[in-house]
Amino acid sequence: MNKKVLVPISDGIEELEAVGIIDTLRRAGADVTVASVDEKQITGSCGTIIIADKLIEDCVNEQYDLIVLPGGLPGAEHLRDSQILTNLLKKQAAEGRYYAAICASPVVVLQFHGLLDGKKATAHPALADDLVIKDEIEKRVVVDGNCITSRARGTVLEFAVRLIELLYNKSKAEEIKTAMLSQ
Repeated sequence: MNKKVLVPISDGIEELEAVGIIDTLRRAGADVTVASVDEKQITGSCGTIIIADKLIEDCVNEQYDLIVLPGGLPGAEHLRDSQILTNLLKKQAAEGRYYAAICASPVVVLQFHGLLDGKKATAHPALADDLVIKDEIEKRVVVDGNCITSRARGTVLEFAVRLIELLYNKSKAEEIKTAMLSQ
């Protein structure tokens, strides 16, 4: 069964994280929707142009198995400032479905909106000390219930494979990991 995943993007996101997440989850068979909180075409933090499948407002009536946020600055700030995305994330958390973030987004988006309250998490090393609960800030990927966080672009594939394991199973995650690392 295909899992539905939402990857919100914005101007200034870390494109390696966004594309790494999108690509890896699609390899696993996930139905990934890339939705911009800005215009349909955005420019990543290193100048890469990315064209979203749709705008975030077109996602409000959908239900996702996972919402996963790339990081980067100022991209994470744009994600944080989207009221539509904030509402989607809060609903996702309240309904016990997975939500995830990497790099700056655990602090800038999730913690800012109270979505890390009582949860262990990690974030980009430059921001990890800002996390309220610091028990696992040195870990590359942290899973606490339905919330998954990761450090930065150097951990994106490990993060995405862990998301596959949670969405599908360990066997599917190993299959994707082996296929990606052996080629």
